[in-house]
Amino acid sequence: MIIDDEESLLDVLSECFVDENFEVQALPAVDDIVQTVKEFKPDVVVIDYLLPGINGGELCHQIKLSCSDLPVVIISAYPKQRLSLARFNCDRFIAKPFDVFSLVEEVRQLAIESKLSGTENAFNNLNIIQRDNECDFS
Repeated sequence: MIIDDEESLLDVLSECFVDENFEVQALPAVDDIVQTVKEFKPDVVVIDYLLPGINGGELCHQIKLSCSDLPVVIISAYPKQRLSLARFNCDRFIAKPFDVFSLVEEVRQLAIESKLSGTENAFNNLNIIQRDNECDFS
């Protein structure tokens, strides 16, 4: 899942991930991140830090409260934001501009690590991973 209000970046990222055999849910905004994650069950969430109405760090915090094992990557054009992100518990921070293929590899690695730590089921295609972990969305 990718959340970024910059439509052109959202399109580019979506295309790159789809080209690498990921299923992608690309959203310019969300009203209720917990409900959105519950509905789409992503393996990794990529969130822009600056979003209208709420910052990506707060969205990350909300996700981690309900599903601490769901990896979250925050991207931002403001690298100093990295210093304030410890309290949100994001798994990775990537400063813009970034190499899209490096982001894809980071997300792939997080998905694999999450899958390996969350379940003992074997899987064949490491590019598309169905989330088996149950999260508390009550």
